[in-house]
Amino acid sequence: MARSLEGFLVLIVAALVYSSAVASVFQPISDSHRSVALELFTPLEGSFSSLAETYEALRTFEVLGIDKKTDINTAACQSVLETLGSSSSALKDLFYALKVNGILKCEIKKDVFEGVTSSLQATVSSAGALLDFYYSVGGLVIIKDQTSKDDLYLADAEGVFGSIKALSQSDGRWRYNSNNPESSTFAAGLALQALADVVSLSSSEIDQSLIGATKNDILKLFDSIEKYDDGTFYFDEKLVDTHEHQGPLSTTSSVVRGLTAFAAVTSGSLNLPSGKILGLARFLLGIGIPGDAKDLFNQVDSLASLESNLVAIPLILSLPATVLSLTKKDSVKVKVNTVLGSNAPPLTVKLVGVFRSGSKDTSLVEGQELKFNPESAVYALDALPKSVDVGKYTFVFEMVLHDPDHLNLYATGGQTQIPIFVTGLVKVDSAEIAVLDSDLGSTETKKIDLSGENTVSLSANHLQKLRLSFQLSTSLGHAFKPHQAILKLTHESKVEHSFVVGSSGKHFEINLDFLGLVEKFFYLSGKYNVQLTVGDAVMENSFLKAIGHLDLDLPEPPEKAAQPPPQLLDQKLRYGPKAEITHIFRVPEKLPPKELSHAFLGLTLLPLLGFLIGLLHLGVNLKNFPSSSVPAMFAVLFHLGIAAVLLLYALFWLKWDLFTTLKALGFLGAFLMFVGHRILSHLASISSKLKSA
Repeated sequence: MARSLEGFLVLIVAALVYSSAVASVFQPISDSHRSVALELFTPLEGSFSSLAETYEALRTFEVLGIDKKTDINTAACQSVLETLGSSSSALKDLFYALKVNGILKCEIKKDVFEGVTSSLQATVSSAGALLDFYYSVGGLVIIKDQTSKDDLYLADAEGVFGSIKALSQSDGRWRYNSNNPESSTFAAGLALQALADVVSLSSSEIDQSLIGATKNDILKLFDSIEKYDDGTFYFDEKLVDTHEHQGPLSTTSSVVRGLTAFAAVTSGSLNLPSGKILGLARFLLGIGIPGDAKDLFNQVDSLASLESNLVAIPLILSLPATVLSLTKKDSVKVKVNTVLGSNAPPLTVKLVGVFRSGSKDTSLVEGQELKFNPESAVYALDALPKSVDVGKYTFVFEMVLHDPDHLNLYATGGQTQIPIFVTGLVKVDSAEIAVLDSDLGSTETKKIDLSGENTVSLSANHLQKLRLSFQLSTSLGHAFKPHQAILKLTHESKVEHSFVVGSSGKHFEINLDFLGLVEKFFYLSGKYNVQLTVGDAVMENSFLKAIGHLDLDLPEPPEKAAQPPPQLLDQKLRYGPKAEITHIFRVPEKLPPKELSHAFLGLTLLPLLGFLIGLLHLGVNLKNFPSSSVPAMFAVLFHLGIAAVLLLYALFWLKWDLFTTLKALGFLGAFLMFVGHRILSHLASISSKLKSA
């Protein structure tokens, strides 16, 4: 039990420390996203529950490069045709039907597009709510892209732009309609997408004052952006009383889609700091791989919007490994990609600083340039700096673009700090264990080898002390303090006592005064197993060693002394295999001879044989068998029912039990009662007619 406890503590510390190291390391989209997408977006019988869900699946597959169109093409196109061909389809359904068609390229007739276009144009003219503008204008843009209607424009694009802009608030957020005073960050993203679509459908240039006012709204919206300590930025929905609250992921995704769409159709810069765009990308990547289909779509779709936007394309610096081993002589490897994993433009990666975690000392290294391997697209430092020892560090990297024109096109974020663990072997020496008298005079001292096996045998009484000491140092000779240094004594009755070993520099020592520990030890004399645990996340040779045993002689317990706690049962005894149970059955009674049994069976069959002979001798009388069809049918069914009852008796004798037989007899009895009543009623009717005649 104690062995598993100490090992569990070491593993917990290692996991916590390792998770803190990878918490700020952002990885681009990978094959893991593709595997999860195939699991989350699984059509039920070839189709999804709605066109919106169908589009989200198709869009996710499209961005991730997964070819799944053929699996859902038939059912999805049929749903698209039904939706676009129906005059009663909801506006949202029309929008997503057009979205799905944009990916699948279903065969839709020209007159269907014309009918949908007329319906959407009419909606735009009468729209007053943000979602009406978003779906109708967005649907018209999709139709323009899917058809050859180059003359598809809004009659009053500037007026529509102004109507949408009228729903904006002073803080950069938007209202869903003019009757609702509450504003929403999520709605701001929808509004920016709708405004971008209006600009695309405008036959002339939109008033630049409206464009400038919208750009100012975007700046105000970014003033309310949230931030984490690791440099990630995100938007959160402050409106909590809506019917559908949006979380940080969906809200951030909405703003990213709207921002990139608006920047793509307008001229001039938005004057947004590239660091905030990079921070949004880090937030979207930092959530890992979502376990919800909607969240995965929002993550992938918004990252696709950042992949080739006109504001700033984020470049993600990542490390394949954040745990490096001095023993294996691992090298520092860095990759730089876009958010979807594409290669970065020509640039240089520099290691500008290495700092020991929790220390504000100067950097352990000066600026070093990493070598670029064009085949693997990896930047590498051949070897760790010689001054780097076992421990936790913060490596500071910097990306420098080669082309000056790329400075306004890509977002590098300046310097990137990444926590890295450097592991290695820790030297353990000068280990000894001793029993001391009360005046600290040593009576029994023994050297121990903490890298090998030990079978130390010691004895002590309550007036003596136990001392354990050893030294820990790194390969560079520095003092090393592990997360775990625990001495454990286990009594032969399984009562355990654990003590933390203190340290001073390289030296570790613990002194146990048994006189002050008699109550803690419950006055239990006898044999104690001695065990030492030393472990750390960066210590490759962490160990849990049995040192030997100690025969401890303690005084008799007083009358009211505390009793040792009850010990848990050994898990192997509790859950392990039980002893095999051998069943002894009753010896069967002696049976009569087989010949006698056969003779008795023959005697029981004699009455049946006599019955059959009697029938043959008397002859069968079919005079009263009904001649008409319906009574004859009931008569046949009645005789078949009688035969079925006889067959039931045979089954009961050969195979069935009493309950099964009675269940079947109940159904047969009801059947015989019905048909028997009908045939007997018929015979009685004929008999009464003959008597009256």
